[in-house]
Amino acid sequence: MITPTEEYGQYAGKIWEILNAMGPLSETNLLKTTKLDEKTFHAAVGWLAKENKICRNGTIYKLGESNLTPKIGADAGKVWKTLDAWGEVDVSNITKLTQIDEKEAYSALGWLARENKIDIKKTKLKDRQVKFRLK
Repeated sequence: MITPTEEYGQYAGKIWEILNAMGPLSETNLLKTTKLDEKTFHAAVGWLAKENKICRNGTIYKLGESNLTPKIGADAGKVWKTLDAWGEVDVSNITKLTQIDEKEAYSALGWLARENKIDIKKTKLKDRQVKFRLK
């Protein structure tokens, strides 16, 4: 069985494959082509940034040496510290505690997933909530 963290890696691979085949694409076109939701998309971008495989110019993404590392890496540090201090936390609380927006939080979580530093816990279906914690 695949873990939610491994899913981020698969989604990152999907983005990489599309950019490799089609070349640079806008975020809107990547979302449409990959059929990923924004949260998953940004987590996958964080994963690829950690691997130094994706860069962004405005809203255009392309394969190459990452220019996203300073921002996403710094945000990943904030998220890691928050998870270390608070334990199991959902994204809405991560954004409040770190003062980064939701997209940035998901990119940071993707980065941490690539480093194999987090666990993802999906709660009951009626809650539809996802919580993150350090491994």
